[in-house]
Amino acid sequence: MRKLHAAVVLVATLLLAACATKEPAAPSADCAPCASCPACPSPPAPAPAPAQPFSRTLQPAAWADLPGWKDDDPAAAWPAFMQSCRGLAGKAHGVAWKRVCDAARAAEGKPGFDARRFFETNLKPYALLAGDGNASGLVTGYYEPLLRGSRTRSKEFAQPVRGVPDDLLTVDLAAIFPELKDKRVRGRLEGNRVVPYWTRGEIEGRGDRLPAKTLLYVDDPVELFFLQVQGSGRVKLADGSVVRLNYGDHNGHPYQSIGRVLVDRGDLKLEEASMQGIQAWGRANPSRLPELLNANPSYVFFREVPNTPGGPAGALGVPLTAERSIAVDPRSVPLGAPVFLATTRPNSSRPLNRLVMAQDTGSAIKGAVRADFFWGFGKEAGEQAGRMKQTGRMWVLLPPEAAPK
Repeated sequence: MRKLHAAVVLVATLLLAACATKEPAAPSADCAPCASCPACPSPPAPAPAPAQPFSRTLQPAAWADLPGWKDDDPAAAWPAFMQSCRGLAGKAHGVAWKRVCDAARAAEGKPGFDARRFFETNLKPYALLAGDGNASGLVTGYYEPLLRGSRTRSKEFAQPVRGVPDDLLTVDLAAIFPELKDKRVRGRLEGNRVVPYWTRGEIEGRGDRLPAKTLLYVDDPVELFFLQVQGSGRVKLADGSVVRLNYGDHNGHPYQSIGRVLVDRGDLKLEEASMQGIQAWGRANPSRLPELLNANPSYVFFREVPNTPGGPAGALGVPLTAERSIAVDPRSVPLGAPVFLATTRPNSSRPLNRLVMAQDTGSAIKGAVRADFFWGFGKEAGEQAGRMKQTGRMWVLLPPEAAPK
């Protein structure tokens, strides 16, 4: 009974918090702009689900509208597309995707098979638009880093890579309040009260008192920070073996860019605030580094996974493909769908126009025209990802029967 009571308290308490932190929306009759959350009715009447969840951000397009579509090689994206077909089973519009994926499996490898013709025959392009109608948005990059580490703590390897704590509570509020779809909250119990989970600084301060298994120890706090930003990575041990880490959970606090903190403080110029610039600053200012890292209250916990070939598993549950997978906001782009991305290479005006698959998500990836481009594994991929902050456009490719009317 106590656990049930705690769960009820958690939902009630964090629902009020969710009201205060939901993305801004026009005031409605159900709830004021939430200057004080207790003014919200309890619970608000569920809003009817829209018949076409993506229709507000999609605009019909023609294949000729996609810049560079004829220059890209869709066959290079085919393996990633077949991975998407694995993850699309049971998703929204599953019948439509099953038809397309069954046709893909039947056509694959046959004489005269043409990937471009397959996509053009079975899918239709829709331009993604932001809520204000803007067709352009931000494209960043991410990668799978390699760190050095150990199973035991030492002077050299002193930075803990933590697993998910036993006292971290996660509630999917949509199970109780459908109008809070995609809203999950995290907290912990303090006596019979529910409070926010510890911030990054508090987690570091608690050290071994945090009820979380330490998976590994690594040698560099900056590299560990960026491992958390990327959400997955590999750690090479002294015996040459490699441990693979995937995202486990996070502490529920919003991500704060430490690059922006450095720029606002005047420690870096805006053009220097890349991943490489932040790493260089941290190594030049070790005494100030903890304060900088703790300016970001968000903290990611990991789980150890088998070191299988291929990329890390994304939110779709399938391995990511270097330069053919992206992270998206699933509220606007269906996970698993092919997307044609038109952007430029890092710090360059050279076009980067290609077919990619929406196979991952990220806490900083918000909005319809927003993508995080997966560059792959290792140092070279990290150099590209760390410099990428480009403008781009996106077209999602959908089966006709799954498209908005």
